[in-house]
Amino acid sequence: MRGVVDLGAVKAASDAAAQRAARAASAPQGGADQGAGSGGFVFDLTEENFDSVLALSQQAPVVLEFSSQRSPHSIELGAVFDLLAAEYAGRFVLARLDIDATPQLAQELVMQAGVQGLPAAVAVVGGQLAPMFDRAAPTEEQLRGILDQLIAVGEQRFGLTGLAGAPGGAPAGEEQDEDAEPPGDPLLAPAEEALDAGDFAGAAQAYRNVLAEYPAHTEAKLALGQVELLLRTQDVDAAAARRKAADAPTDVDAQAVVADLDIAGGHVEDAFGRMVETVRRTAGDDRNKARVHLLGLFDLVGSDDPRVIKARAALTSVLF
Repeated sequence: MRGVVDLGAVKAASDAAAQRAARAASAPQGGADQGAGSGGFVFDLTEENFDSVLALSQQAPVVLEFSSQRSPHSIELGAVFDLLAAEYAGRFVLARLDIDATPQLAQELVMQAGVQGLPAAVAVVGGQLAPMFDRAAPTEEQLRGILDQLIAVGEQRFGLTGLAGAPGGAPAGEEQDEDAEPPGDPLLAPAEEALDAGDFAGAAQAYRNVLAEYPAHTEAKLALGQVELLLRTQDVDAAAARRKAADAPTDVDAQAVVADLDIAGGHVEDAFGRMVETVRRTAGDDRNKARVHLLGLFDLVGSDDPRVIKARAALTSVLF
């Protein structure tokens, strides 16, 4: 991930940015599906679907592959990418950019990513652009290693879990039994007993114990998020917290506390709007901290909730 830069400069560098945003705003939901292939994890990147495809980097690493029919090596690389995209099944997304068909968009991204020649690819992880390779195609085995590293970084630094339907463990073909969600609820009994006793801290630790052994236990993961929200808000003076946030609009911690209060009180859209605005106002580590907190709130509400879908689009517009 050396050389990571903010993708906000991509759009700022071009007069076409506003037009892309307008098209994305007026496009029907599911615009990212345009041109999708290989099980829905490969897209032909265009001006029209740029925003919706790049927004997927908040769920899984997006690999931007620069391609041209005039480059035999890039064609060969594309075939390998297609196979791996199908195999990894949503743990990364492939966005193929035909530099001949979309020269303006290609020029923007080539300049921003510093690409010198084909074959070439860069990655977008959690809204951040990172170089992969250019002017020399890796072997299939080397490419697997690069993809595994990107996926690991996405999981560890940005909390990315892959697109819906993606396997929660290693790439296809590797054993995943250790991470499989166990049947039944006996593992959650200690946490539920702690909740019944009003011991939120004990319940949180009990859920963490389950996840330490079964990382893919979705019920424990969701419940832990809810309990942690209770812990963050149970002793907060709401009036004082809102005054502090109003006085310090770039204080990520202050804004996050009020967003938590809004989520706990059912004011979901207010919470999302506050954190999106905080991301817009901040930069560097503060921006990433605000973004990660917002993604955690998305998980609490649920990825299929229309309010989450709307807020993800707003976050993407701010980041790009």
